[in-house]
Amino acid sequence: MASSLSALALALALALFVQGTLGTIECENLNKDSCAFAVSSTGKRCVLEKHVRRSGAEEYACATSQIEADKVKDWIETDACIEACGLDRSALGISSDSLLESRFLGKLCSQKCYSGCPNVVDLYFNLAAGEGAYLPKLCVAQGPKARREMAEIKSSGYVAPPPGLPEYAEGVEFLYAPAPSVAPF
Repeated sequence: MASSLSALALALALALFVQGTLGTIECENLNKDSCAFAVSSTGKRCVLEKHVRRSGAEEYACATSQIEADKVKDWIETDACIEACGLDRSALGISSDSLLESRFLGKLCSQKCYSGCPNVVDLYFNLAAGEGAYLPKLCVAQGPKARREMAEIKSSGYVAPPPGLPEYAEGVEFLYAPAPSVAPF
């Protein structure tokens, strides 16, 4: 019991130390190896962008997206979560397309990722909801059923509403998907 309390105290102290040394996170100040899946101090998600110069040379830069993270700020995703969730630090932008890949969905829904990487789960939960899907349901249905469900959603043209529904859309019914509690299946 005492050793687990000591380990918890050490982990907390280390987290506070890392937070203190990093200060505030601005996406534009992050390098290519820490940009993807990071969250700025303002709660906006960071995205890696590729720019091609006239000479043909490629440059990578980190930018602030308009996508907000739920309950997460000042976050650089750990290498352990990147690996556990089947992510790639060199991913450009943010897309729900990877939810159509059964191998990725299997890693995302794994115990290690789903229970241990709340930032990643929050991101993909919201991306799935934007496509009209419910991530926990996709995780339960993994395999061909999940792919079929996402394909049906994409072909239906159904899209969840943006925040601040415009007046002309009043009376239209939208599917509401609450944010998940990070718990294993």
